[in-house]
Formats: sequence, structure tokens, C-alpha cells
Amino acid sequence: MNQTRHIAAFMLLLLALTAKSQDFRKYDRGSFNKGKDTISYRILFPENFDANRQYPILFFLHGSGERGNNNEAQLTHGGQLFLREDIRKEFPAIVVFPQCSADSYWSNVNIITDSTGKRSFNFQEKGKPTRAMSALLGMIDNFMDKPFIDRSRVYVAGLSMGGMGSYELLRRKPKLFAAAIAICGGDHVANVRRYKNVPLWIFHGEQDDVVPVVHSTTISDQLKVLGKPARLTLYPMANHNSWDNAFAEPQLLPWLFSQEKKR
Repeated sequence: MNQTRHIAAFMLLLLALTAKSQDFRKYDRGSFNKGKDTISYRILFPENFDANRQYPILFFLHGSGERGNNNEAQLTHGGQLFLREDIRKEFPAIVVFPQCSADSYWSNVNIITDSTGKRSFNFQEKGKPTRAMSALLGMIDNFMDKPFIDRSRVYVAGLSMGGMGSYELLRRKPKLFAAAIAICGGDHVANVRRYKNVPLWIFHGEQDDVVPVVHSTTISDQLKVLGKPARLTLYPMANHNSWDNAFAEPQLLPWLFSQEKKR
């Protein structure tokens, strides 16, 4: 009897993993190559995609743990969210998950690890983009040339390293994005003025022991000083994986996709 239960449990687990794998197959594989700039990505097109229509586009930036070259790990957090039938029906958008290589980083930040393993983040005010960011910028420019992209509804979202990368994208292309979501990220306070006019929703766990919450509250405070307050949601009991809470916010995607730039 126990053996039968174990076999049944194993089969259910196998079916669940297979279903997840099949779902991720809906994300087409792609890559952008131009000179030294190379980046792989997965892209989810709306159901019944029509190349003669224009669609909003969201670039979703993963965290440092999903770096690599398999063009798959970047879907770990957030990939399932955009596969939900209700979301695909309500928000017919193009969703792109680029992957940062293991030897690079989305944002221009110096990370120092002390003897206890604690990390500190020194964000840069200026400087050239990292190799991954340079490739990402080229990839985004390439997408903007596509006739089926609604340039008034271009969005970026990211978590952890991707949250940091989201801020950097905003400062490097402040006029492109209609709105942005940054989860447990950070940036140099002097950069905030560059993207003060972009609607922004910031999330962070107050117990975060990887990227301290002060990196988000500093940005929020600076936007208030500039007269452009952002939406800020802090989770008192959440640690670094505050994206789980953010993804569960009922207004997350309605708010994001309702933002539109004037043409």
C-alpha cells in the first residue's frame, strides 16, 4: 500500500514538473547579436498574436541567481505569472525575459563581501554600462524597431539584481518607459532625478538580509524630495524573496499596464 502511494505521489510530481516544462515552452527562444553584444532571451507573445496590431511590451529582469547561458533559468521567478490564463486574456502583451551571463551583472555596482559573508552595494552614479547591460540596451532598441510594438506602452520590471538593472535602464532610457516595477533593488541616489517622471512601484521586504531595504526607501525618499513620489510597498515580515508578495498583489499588473506615455 505504501509503495502504491509513493508511486502515485511520484507520478503527480512528475506530471507537475512536466506541465511546468510544457508551459515554459510557450516562451519562444531568441537571441540578439550585434558586434560584441550578445544576449539570449525568452519571449511570450499574446495568444492569437497579430503582427499587424501593436502590443505593449514588458522587459523582465531576473536576479543574480538566474544568470547563465541556458536561456531558461531567467523564467524561474515570474515566468509562471505571465502564463496564467486570466492574465494572458486581460493583458495581451509581449513579455521578454533576457538572461544575464554568469560573468556579468545588469547594473553598474561594486559589491563588497566582508569576512562574515555580508555584502554591501556601492551603486555608481555614472560610468559605462556592463557588458550585459550594453547587450540589453541593444536588444531593446532592436525591439523598438518592430512595427508590432506599442511605443507608448513599454515597461520594465525586475527583482534583486534585476531591480537594480531596472533602475539603470530607467536612467539610461528615461524617455522610453511608460512605467516600471523594482523589487528589492537599489541605485545611487544621484541617479533618481533621471527617472523621476517615470511612474514607479517599489517593493521590498523589511527583513531582507541580502539587499537591505534602505536601498529602496532611499530612492522613494528622494523621489518625494523631487516632488515625484513613487508607490512604495514594504513587507514587514518578508526577507529577500519579496517578489512572492509582489506577484500576489492584485493591482500589480492592472497598475502597470494602465500606464501609458503620451505620443
